[in-house]
Formats: sequence, C-alpha cells, structure tokens
Amino acid sequence: MNPKMIWSNLTVGDLDRTTKFYTTLGFKSNGRSEDLTSFFMGVDNFVMHFFLKDKLKANVEIEISDAHVANEVIFTLSAESKDEVNKWDKEVQRAGGKIVSKPKEFGEGYYGLVFADPDGHKFNVFYM
Repeated sequence: MNPKMIWSNLTVGDLDRTTKFYTTLGFKSNGRSEDLTSFFMGVDNFVMHFFLKDKLKANVEIEISDAHVANEVIFTLSAESKDEVNKWDKEVQRAGGKIVSKPKEFGEGYYGLVFADPDGHKFNVFYM
C-alpha cells in the first residue's frame, strides 16, 4: 500500500468560529463549504479538514470523541525558537484558543506548550 496523500478530518461545532481561529493564527485556507472549513498546515501543506460534527459522523458511521474530554491525536507544530513558542502562547489566546500547558522546558533542549482550539483539538508547539 502506498497512499498518495494523508490528511486529517476533525469535527467542530461552528465553522465560522473555526475559520476565524485558524485564519487569525495565519493558516492558509484550503476552502470552505456548508459542511467544512479546511486549512493547509506547514511547509508541506498538510491538509486539516474541520467538519461539522453531525456531517462527519453521518458519513463515517462511527462515534466521534469529544475533544474537550478525550483526544485521539495531538498534533505537533514545530517552532524555530523559544521566542516563537512564547508568541504562540499570546496569539492562541488572542485568537480565542485555550492554553492547556504554558510554555516551559521539559528535558534538556526541549521547550514547548500545548493549546486547544475552540473545539478542544490539542496542538503541541515544540522547539528543540
């Protein structure tokens, strides 16, 4: 097996709020429909689709976890410096996200934070 692409499909409660949050953080839009908003992430343009929960659940016919309570995945975003991690701390809060773990050192040469978007999806911003 050799998949041509990989992307993520996450659920949200409000497409406008999600679009505003990721646009405010500077992510490039990959389009929007009545069921989803989508963004490119990173230099390789990893695609993250954010579907309205009921729409995705109906299409995949599985239970979707509540990201405010449990996570299936935590995405990691690389940072180029400690200062950039600290900037993420401020920008995420300004955009309406929640800082789960404040910027801190963990282990020798590692620095980062964890934030949640308005729907509870977790991201680790990591500098090493």
